Amino acid sequence: MEAAAVIVFIVIFVLVIYVALAIKIVQQHEKGLTERFGRYRKTLDPGLSMIFPFIDKVQKVDMREQVVDVPPQEVITKDNVVVTVDAVVYYQATDPVKLAYNVANFIVAATKLAQTNLRNVIGDMDLDDALTSRETINTELRVILDEATDVWGTRVVRVEIQRIDPPADVTDAMHRQMKAERDRRAIVTEAEGEKRSAILKAEGVKQSRILDAEGQAAAIMTVADANRYEALTLAEGEGQAIETVFNAIHAGNPTPDLIAIRYLEALQGIADGQATKIFLPLETTSILSSIGAIGELFNDVKEQAKSAPKAVPQTDM
Repeated sequence: MEAAAVIVFIVIFVLVIYVALAIKIVQQHEKGLTERFGRYRKTLDPGLSMIFPFIDKVQKVDMREQVVDVPPQEVITKDNVVVTVDAVVYYQATDPVKLAYNVANFIVAATKLAQTNLRNVIGDMDLDDALTSRETINTELRVILDEATDVWGTRVVRVEIQRIDPPADVTDAMHRQMKAERDRRAIVTEAEGEKRSAILKAEGVKQSRILDAEGQAAAIMTVADANRYEALTLAEGEGQAIETVFNAIHAGNPTPDLIAIRYLEALQGIADGQATKIFLPLETTSILSSIGAIGELFNDVKEQAKSAPKAVPQTDM
């Protein structure tokens, strides 16, 4: 009985060990490659799978995105400047079978491939282009590495240049050049500011003078309109007065004698001044004839006065 119990215990123990070896668990981010007697048989998906222990062998491949750090290396640019370049490569497995069987050590192979192509890409650029064209370098390297690693069952997601370090003397020269360029920009900016300020001041003075001139023109126009209105009003008033006098004269039917008297009064006003010469109008002949008639009238009156008898004064007796 004891021997039978030992045999049963051994059988159970062997079965437990066998089952434990037969059960394989593949994680969500992995793929399992099953080999039977060293030959690829099938690919196991994530989850629980059964194999034949001691016959089948499972090789797990990580399908997540991985990072390959490319060590710093010296690269000669197109203009013969030695720079130190450091980069990183991000890749992801797309075919676990190719990744497991087409390349012995993918990390080493990807690193060497990245270093070689990095020398080729930067070697075709000048130093200034290499320093300012990192995105271009990243894109070119990604395309080259993606095509080269496709046979290995991987996809290069992106390539990033970490640093490009020129020699110390070149860096100092670049710093001096940068400082000189910034000084030049500062001088240009200051000059542009002064120029703009002068232009604005000139435009302000010009606008001020224009507004002043427009104000003066408006004032002169207003004064001229007022003077014109005053002259027109006075002229209209004088015209109305003359018309009234003329109508009154014609309505009164003046005699030539009265006109002559008014003319003499007017001549008195004309002669009462500083002028040494007086010009009489051509119409004075008719007026003078009227004056002559007035003179004869006065002579007749005087003769009548002389011929009239004188009154004898009465005396009291």
